[in-house]
Amino acid sequence: MRNSATGKIMSSFTPNPDLDLVLVRESSVPPELVWKAYTTPELLEQWFCPRPYQAVEWEIELFPGGAFNSVIVSPNGQRFPGEGSILQAEPNRTLVFTNAVTRGFRPAPAPGEDGFAFTAIIRIEPNGTGSTYTATVIHPDAASKNKHESMGFYDGWNAAFDQLIELMTA
Repeated sequence: MRNSATGKIMSSFTPNPDLDLVLVRESSVPPELVWKAYTTPELLEQWFCPRPYQAVEWEIELFPGGAFNSVIVSPNGQRFPGEGSILQAEPNRTLVFTNAVTRGFRPAPAPGEDGFAFTAIIRIEPNGTGSTYTATVIHPDAASKNKHESMGFYDGWNAAFDQLIELMTA
């Protein structure tokens, strides 16, 4: 894993409510620990998806075009590999990743009928001794946004962030 700051390309993105999902959370976890939880494979395995699902494999390269790959396992053992790419990595502030392109900005294959393309913008801002976490997930069309929302976006991402807080305050 290589660390590299990349500029501020997504610092002023304005979400479109017809296409994007936004989750904002306040926590007592400082920005550097939220960043660490999001960028350390061994930590991601412990919190990234709501239990009883598990994130069992991670490959992360923190530079534009670097890998953001995972394998999620369902309670019945079904494996869901996810291959994507980092678009921006500004330590302790912004992480942008997508499944629309893979390592080296190679276009990803079209998602299967159960999938959809997205880009996630994770913003971490200092807030007293803790942080404000904003996850904005951008979709190419309303159907993809609605599918993601109906799959439980808010419940799932909230539960996962609760697990991040639990892990980083333990």
